[in-house]
Amino acid sequence: MEPLTQFAAAKYISVETFRKTGAGVRTPVWFAEDPAHSSVFYIYSAPDAGKVKRIRNNPFVRVAPCDFRGNVKGNWMDGTARICAGEEAQDGQVLLRRKYWLKIGGDFVSRLLGRKQVVIAIVVEAGSHL
Repeated sequence: MEPLTQFAAAKYISVETFRKTGAGVRTPVWFAEDPAHSSVFYIYSAPDAGKVKRIRNNPFVRVAPCDFRGNVKGNWMDGTARICAGEEAQDGQVLLRRKYWLKIGGDFVSRLLGRKQVVIAIVVEAGSHL
């Protein structure tokens, strides 16, 4: 099996970001695959969330398919994360809304409450599964 095919039917991925001490922190999140680049996943978060702060400090991440509780269901793969801006952020949001219709309602509520979101692109290194 190709390492990236393990994500095809997954609804969640566990994203492991790293503290300055090197300790990993795993978070289950919704994700959407970029149809033009199967090794690019988009996730979203509050701009002040811990994972966003850790990504700004260290873009190295690991990802694996998981269930909604974060129980890993596949192999870990290395990746590099970046905070998206402009058109890429908008495209990432569109892909996420297409995959998760509940996100549309969540986005509406977030706008009403004045909560912002950032989109994060994760580029997975295809030969990096553990």
